Amino acid sequence: MSTLVRSRWVLRAAAAAAGLVLLGACGRPEGLHVQGPAISPSPQKGPVYVADSMGQPLRRPTSVGLSELVTVSGLKWHSWGGPAAEASGKLSGPWCLPGCAEKPYDVTVTLSGLQQQERVAYYRRATVVPDDPAALPAEAVKVQLQAIRLNVPVY
Repeated sequence: MSTLVRSRWVLRAAAAAAGLVLLGACGRPEGLHVQGPAISPSPQKGPVYVADSMGQPLRRPTSVGLSELVTVSGLKWHSWGGPAAEASGKLSGPWCLPGCAEKPYDVTVTLSGLQQQERVAYYRRATVVPDDPAALPAEAVKVQLQAIRLNVPVY
């Protein structure tokens, strides 16, 4: 066998062996192995808001209209700015007038679904849980208090 033929044969054999090694690494029975820490979500940047039913951005509001039928007031925030915000306060709305105008219902309000925008973030959902559900009038059944979709301005 000439030197040229032997060199070509050695190169082809080496290329075939390298290809088999590469293919073998891709098809491991244990699957893909990933090392190192997982990517973390970026930390919150800028102020956090909740928009009222008219789209007005508010930070830690003491009162907010979550929808046309649900208004919460006297809010005392236990948390704000994280993935969820929670407050205690009073519930009222046109569905319970005139009774709740004088004596609104005690509730816990949770804001969630934090949506980061360019330099600010907004909560997208609200849930209102009455402290005493039995105290609510029958009309309250027709009012959505869970998973209220909040306005989020588009920039």
